[in-house]
Amino acid sequence: MTQQLYIRPIALAESPQSEEGEAIRLAGGLVYASRFALIVREGGRVISRRRASVSNMAEALACLPGNLHAEGEAQWADLRRAHPPLQAGSRTLRLDQPQVMGILNVTPDSFSDGGKFLDKPDEALAHAHAMLEAGAAIIDVGGESTRPNAPAVWEGDELKRVVPVIERLAASGAAISIDSRRSSVIEAALAAGAHIVNDVSGLRHDPRSMEIVAASGAPVVLMHAPGDASDLHADGDYADVVLDVFDALRERRDAAIAGGIAREKILLDPGIGFGKSLAENLALINALPLLHALGQPILFGASRKRMIGALSNEAPAHQRLGGSLAVALRAFDTGCHVVRVHDVPETVQALHVWRGLRDAALTDFSQLGD
Repeated sequence: MTQQLYIRPIALAESPQSEEGEAIRLAGGLVYASRFALIVREGGRVISRRRASVSNMAEALACLPGNLHAEGEAQWADLRRAHPPLQAGSRTLRLDQPQVMGILNVTPDSFSDGGKFLDKPDEALAHAHAMLEAGAAIIDVGGESTRPNAPAVWEGDELKRVVPVIERLAASGAAISIDSRRSSVIEAALAAGAHIVNDVSGLRHDPRSMEIVAASGAPVVLMHAPGDASDLHADGDYADVVLDVFDALRERRDAAIAGGIAREKILLDPGIGFGKSLAENLALINALPLLHALGQPILFGASRKRMIGALSNEAPAHQRLGGSLAVALRAFDTGCHVVRVHDVPETVQALHVWRGLRDAALTDFSQLGD
């Protein structure tokens, strides 16, 4: 059986000087890691786990079997990879600090705000502009609900919902992503002025999507979902949800590169809430630093999701702000590059405070007194 390696950061530091230089800058962001677990799996079962620090990582990698040594070197380099900015039309989105993506659903049945902006283009645009003014870097426009048991949407309806909104948003200079898994919608949205493709199927749903994204040169978000085209939430049967999602995202990354998409244009999303139990979602969120070993920017989306209600006395979607901010802060703390949210003003405020704390830690050169 083939052995697989995973280098998981297990100790995060507020600054490199707090570890006297014994920390790496994780994925080019404002988070630092000082200790790591080198996990080896075979046949779905973990067969070894060794801890390593920055100073002895070279020794730990050298001790790996020959077939894992090159993979270990690649993951170690990827954990330290600084990602270049994304270009969205005239806007440059830096990835050396977290960015907030605002959600704009023009659907009748999305779990949180379904129907609020459907067939109301002026209200949809006003909401999008309010999110931009509040500090959203990207507006994510979606015309199909992907909640569990949502009915299928005819692509003609999806096109009618998203294209007019994208055209008007593009005219204002906003950075726009299209949240769709259909090639015809992706193609029309890019032509209307969208800059980023956000595909919850990881470009698996529609065979043409890979070709369209590759030809456009647009950045693409590949999300993990265990199910097939008919039900993305199905088949969530994991030996180890963290390592299985890592493997699945690596496969989609490699498939996208083989399909002609430049590696620097690929973002990865662990797919919180898609075919995962509460315990599995929590395990993934705790393990977010591991995903940096894939060498791609990480998009995180758990805003108002069912897991928050499950931990909050079944609070309805519109009463999950506190939990949404808690998971957003966790995403910031673990080096995620883009955080997709409904509540932009509150999340941006939380980000500003988080950034202030990070900056203060980086400039704290206090020494022990004599």
